[in-house]
Amino acid sequence: MDDVVKMGFPPVYDSNSKVLILGSFPSVKSRQVSFYYGNPQNRFWKMLFSVFGSPFLESIEERKAFLLSKGIALWDIATECTIEGSKDATLSNARIADLTPIFSAAKIEKILLNGALAYELFCKAYGNISIPHLKMPSTSPANPRYREDAWKEQLDDLR
Repeated sequence: MDDVVKMGFPPVYDSNSKVLILGSFPSVKSRQVSFYYGNPQNRFWKMLFSVFGSPFLESIEERKAFLLSKGIALWDIATECTIEGSKDATLSNARIADLTPIFSAAKIEKILLNGALAYELFCKAYGNISIPHLKMPSTSPANPRYREDAWKEQLDDLR
């Protein structure tokens, strides 16, 4: 068991953000590259660029600019935790993200939760929120039930 507390990344958002996508916590590969969905096997960036018909962007700065240009805010519901490798099942002692700064700066119309753990942690902390929030199929390569069409349907109004 890895007892070292791991830290996540700061959120990406601005006043034009309309959809907030929350993951659970960055994977080992994401922590190595210091940005969200850094594992090339994770479907997140491929899905997002596909939904918007965009070429694949590699750099962190390009990805941040892309998110903001599409009205997407991105963060993880756990900002720090104890975790073994990248396994959500081992995540414990999570510090839950304070979403107030995002809600104060932007008019978030929908929250998409990338996977079961993100949804579970979000509902425990923010279950009574009036903003629609949906559990989405995890983009993790470990998820055999991933469905890009579910993501496309929820992001369609931003296209």
